Amino acid sequence: MSRTNFQDLLDAGVHFGHLKRKWNPKMAPYIFMEKNGIHIIDLHKTVVKIDEAANVMKQLAHAGRKILFVATKKQAKDIVAECAQKVNMPYVTERWAGGMLTNFPTIRKAVKKMNTIDKMMTDGTFETLAKRERLQISRQRAKLEKNLGSIADLNRLPSAIFVVDVQKEINAVREANRLNIPVIAMVDTCCDPTTIDYVIPANDDAAKSIQLITETLCNAVAEGLEERRIEKEKEKDEAPAKEEAAPVAKRPRKAATPKAEAAPEAAAEPKNEE
Repeated sequence: MSRTNFQDLLDAGVHFGHLKRKWNPKMAPYIFMEKNGIHIIDLHKTVVKIDEAANVMKQLAHAGRKILFVATKKQAKDIVAECAQKVNMPYVTERWAGGMLTNFPTIRKAVKKMNTIDKMMTDGTFETLAKRERLQISRQRAKLEKNLGSIADLNRLPSAIFVVDVQKEINAVREANRLNIPVIAMVDTCCDPTTIDYVIPANDDAAKSIQLITETLCNAVAEGLEERRIEKEKEKDEAPAKEEAAPVAKRPRKAATPKAEAAPEAAAEPKNEE
């Protein structure tokens, strides 16, 4: 069963591409036709590609992996942030900090600095500082929170990234490509799909289009997380039963001890014969 249908995509305006003169010829396989100088995306292919991407994201979530959502354009940032928060996934919607993936240890240091400031504020150290120092640290904390707060829980590199508008987020795509991190992206008719592992041909400018596709993918992530939770609960229930059965497995080993006692007697027999 498809996660979304042709009509829903049509109603959301997912099929509207860019002007013909702005097109990228590499997107030709995903273009249905041209109308009034605008390319129309083949929604039948979009449906298939959404399902493919959703299944990948569901599997990653089920395996306990993190997917980084990236969308800094005005009409996408709030939608993507809201959807990512619902499934507890990291996201970047303010500014892509150069080296966020390729220089990950430095980014982690900045996040740790933010956590250190938080600790200072809770244990009373912050109040002992001079007023000017407190103001400087507060500003630094606000800046770190704005740029890195949404990835504070990302302790290691993500297993995949989801991008809205690959032209605007070109740095994120390049870094992911360099580290062989799979890229799932909404790709419009003016973009190059060759750098994307899972292409979703779609209008990446309309808020309705962005919302429909992002929500569909996040629903798949939620399914994966739910399945993981159910499996973990089953394992917890089965664990006590395994512990009770464990001592029974050790009993046969005790039967081997009489043989060990008989061994010295057998060795002594030839001496008695002499």
